[in-house]
Amino acid sequence: MISLNRSSFMNNSTSLSGVSRISHTQRKASAVVVAMSSNGRPGEGKVRAVMGNTLKETRDGASVLDMDSKSTVGGGVEDTYGEDTATEDQVVTPWTYSVASGYTLMRDPHHNKGLAFSEKERDAHYLRGLLPPAVVSQDLQERKIMKDIRHYQVPLQRYVAMMDLQERNERLFYKILMNHVEELLPVVYTPTVGEACQKYGSIFRRPRGLYISLKEKGKILEVLKNWPEKSIQVIVVTDGERILGLGDLGCQGMGIPVGKLALYTALGGVRPSSCLPVTIDVGTNNEQLLKDEFYLGLRQKRTTGQEYSELMDEFMCAVKQKYGEKVLIQFEDFANHNAFELLAKYRTSHLVFNDDIQGTASVVLAGLVAALKLVGGTLAEHTFLFLGAGEAGTGIAELIALEMSKQTKAPLEESRKKIWLVDSKGLIVSSRKESLQHFKEPWAHEHEPVKTLLDAVKAIKPTVLIGSSGVGQTFTKEVVEAMASFNEKPIILALSNPTSQSECTAEQAYTWTKGRAIFASGSPFDPVEYDGKVFVPGQSNNAYIFPGLGLGLIISGAIRVHDDMLLAASEALAEQVTQENYDKGLIFPPFSKIRKISAHIAASVAAKAYELGLATRLPQPENLVQYAESCMYSPAYRNYR
Repeated sequence: MISLNRSSFMNNSTSLSGVSRISHTQRKASAVVVAMSSNGRPGEGKVRAVMGNTLKETRDGASVLDMDSKSTVGGGVEDTYGEDTATEDQVVTPWTYSVASGYTLMRDPHHNKGLAFSEKERDAHYLRGLLPPAVVSQDLQERKIMKDIRHYQVPLQRYVAMMDLQERNERLFYKILMNHVEELLPVVYTPTVGEACQKYGSIFRRPRGLYISLKEKGKILEVLKNWPEKSIQVIVVTDGERILGLGDLGCQGMGIPVGKLALYTALGGVRPSSCLPVTIDVGTNNEQLLKDEFYLGLRQKRTTGQEYSELMDEFMCAVKQKYGEKVLIQFEDFANHNAFELLAKYRTSHLVFNDDIQGTASVVLAGLVAALKLVGGTLAEHTFLFLGAGEAGTGIAELIALEMSKQTKAPLEESRKKIWLVDSKGLIVSSRKESLQHFKEPWAHEHEPVKTLLDAVKAIKPTVLIGSSGVGQTFTKEVVEAMASFNEKPIILALSNPTSQSECTAEQAYTWTKGRAIFASGSPFDPVEYDGKVFVPGQSNNAYIFPGLGLGLIISGAIRVHDDMLLAASEALAEQVTQENYDKGLIFPPFSKIRKISAHIAASVAAKAYELGLATRLPQPENLVQYAESCMYSPAYRNYR
């Protein structure tokens, strides 16, 4: 049987309205003929013959093929491929291919259910004999997979097992990730994803995502057309130059977009079919990778300058041309010089968001707003000292200053004076202004030069110490004890990932402050017992923010990301911290409630988009929280006819 991809079918739904109904018994003998367009792509012409499957079956005289292909299900997030409509109560059988045999169905991760196919489904879809006799529930499958995963002692083995599951059975993967998010988040995201990127060439099984290298320069739009899904709403893109705190991993940085988008679905409810991971490969300066026989990318030094800019510009233009104005493009793990430039260049023409600059800032601001309930005062009454003045540090600092300015009505320049940054050369002060990179200049305040972090702590006497340096163990005992000497409850945020790069551990922070620290980190730490009391360290994880932010942008049809949306996301997250959380010293809510948290964040972001006139999905829903929840993808199995 000749295959018909689902995008070509959806694109030509109206041309099929006159096709006569075909019986179930006729299906095996029928065929599909697809007219080829001038560029040789199937699906861009018209279907000219009979398609023999159940897609044309009607109920009460209505045909799915007569429906508007852009109609939405469960809110504003398009269900182009029938992910939520393929039930006993609907008329869609959403095969990726029109096939007579069920063997291909079992190898399609979007629709495979493994042993959960019912007896009726096994007969209807030619699965009889291809599966063992047992019929098991999705819940039992979940228990079996979790039992298997827990047998692995090495985190990377758990990561590989989860990625293999995603390749076999997408719905089961997301059900397990959602139901065990606190246990599995460190496996599919930080810190394990960092090791996975380092060893990506060795653990590579099947390609995930789209690889765009210098070889594709001049034909990126054609490359985008090769991606099987046609209705894309979120793209996460990296060039692999600054993966976590691990440096230049080149093409192997693909693990980051793949992991981020898995969280967009599991935590934010964005449909997996509408997510596209992309790696831009312009080479790598990592000599170890260039010599590695298993390295997957271009074996050349990293391209910079005009050629790099032209490639990125072609990519951004092609994405907008292919997927439209409302596709969200999230920049991930670009080096500082490119991260700031790309965000500044495209934020006025595209729906773009940099998670390292803006996402990190938003989640840290939420933690600080929540921490004020424990230490008292307003943001403007505190003094902030950062170790690290890259994209994360300056991004956090700017958002804190924006929130301060909003609360006090003071000029932004005045708010910035409460925030100090230390880089590799010491405290950033006005006498260094001539030699500073442009994004550091707003933080160059009047002060005598200070060379070390310890001296800066003693001179500035901050109430909040924030680490975004990417260098482990830089919050030494002397630094932390100095913080504790003039703060009853010092706020210490060690944000660098992975765990090995954290500025200090949770145990060190609590021990060196005699249990008085309010601590959070970028990667997870286990609870700490000190002086008979158990402290539960919070995790300042971007996964709190970007899935809900993305969902809010999608359901409102936003066309730009505004700083006020980031502030709205921070405030919404801070509101989700309960008294029970505060009693444990937590300044972030538990991840077990992340879907509810994401719905509230999405509602706040969407409300701000409508307020700013940046939303295109009209009219505005009355209850945005309920609307956000109704739009979320569910991983429960569908009952196929």
